[in-house]
Amino acid sequence: MLKQVIEIYDLLDRATVKGQDVLDLLEKRGLEDLSLQKITEEKGSTDFIKIKIPGREGKTRRGDAPTLGVVGRLGGVGARPERIGLVSDADGAVTALSCALKLADMKRSGDSLQGDVIVTTHICPNAPTQPHDPVPFMGSPVDMTIMNRHEVTREMDALLSIDTTKGNRIAKFKGFAITPTVKEGYILRVSEDLLDIMEVVTGRTPRVVPITLQDITPYGNDVYHVNSIMQPWIATDAPVVGVAITAEVPVPGCATGASNCVDIEVASRFCIEVAKAYGARECCFYDRAEFQRLVELYGSMSHLRGLSKAS
Repeated sequence: MLKQVIEIYDLLDRATVKGQDVLDLLEKRGLEDLSLQKITEEKGSTDFIKIKIPGREGKTRRGDAPTLGVVGRLGGVGARPERIGLVSDADGAVTALSCALKLADMKRSGDSLQGDVIVTTHICPNAPTQPHDPVPFMGSPVDMTIMNRHEVTREMDALLSIDTTKGNRIAKFKGFAITPTVKEGYILRVSEDLLDIMEVVTGRTPRVVPITLQDITPYGNDVYHVNSIMQPWIATDAPVVGVAITAEVPVPGCATGASNCVDIEVASRFCIEVAKAYGARECCFYDRAEFQRLVELYGSMSHLRGLSKAS
């Protein structure tokens, strides 16, 4: 997938890049179900894009194969005028869009997946930065509620949330890692099926990000979050797994020259393999019976979607 990664990287690494530029590229490669919405707030604007790749037995063709959502999480692809060039935080968008481009090329070559895949992200080349420990984060021109509203859809039966996760001291290995599954406020065990796919794709032992309860609570509650990788669960009852692009040392999200195309390629290839297996019902994100047992024993954890118990 290195070809697609380089194409997307080169496209996004421009001061004037817009969401329409991405959709134009995908349309030329044969995709038709594309949408864009520009959202403007006090801190600036960004282009939310949604890409649907139909499967042979997907819901778009009145089939019953499950739909995978691939969400590229980020504050912005650039921090201009403060920083020139593609920032580390852009890795989530690069990975997600590389998956869309690869699926488009596969479809043109006669290899359609069984289920639908929906790819969402947003494009902003001049997002603000914000303080964070141990290194600065990228901010965003829009808040997290707006992001979830445009990047998480009811059609998604399971989600991969891809985010640069380098600004920490706990997930310190070069490449990518996955998180435990989060569903309706429960942090569940790591999916064995996803670990199997990760081993095949990387050729090494799987790596897992140790997320905490704080990480799945909403932004804005004055609690430390490793980053926004798990925020999509707040907007869906579907299971969510984070795909974290990682590094051996803390790297600021607003740093330029920090994106590694080889690491992004491996993460992208992992997402494609998950999409193949999930649409074919050969991959489970969580144990349904065990989840139901937890709910029976301890009740709903959906109240964690709010900023407080009262909300």
